[in-house]
Amino acid sequence: MDTLMWEAKAADGRGAELLRWVLDEGVRGLDPTLRTEVFIAGDRVVVITVGDRPPRHLLDPPGELVDRPPHAWPFTRVNLAP
Repeated sequence: MDTLMWEAKAADGRGAELLRWVLDEGVRGLDPTLRTEVFIAGDRVVVITVGDRPPRHLLDPPGELVDRPPHAWPFTRVNLAP
C-alpha cells in the first residue's frame, strides 16, 4: 500500500476556513477505496490517503486561505519482520 501525506498551513486567522475547504473540496472525488483521514494541528491541515493507488497530489486550496503552497509527500509502506 502507498500513502500520500498532504499538508497546508492556513493564512492568519483562516484555519477553520481552510479545514472546511479541505473537507468540502480538497478530498471530494477521491477514490472511495482509499482510506482518507484529515487532521488539524493549530493552523495546519494534514490529509493522509492510503491505498493501492493514492493520488500524487491534492487540489491546491484558494491562495487567500493558505500561508504558502501546500506540501505533499508520497510514501511507500515498509514492513519490518520481528
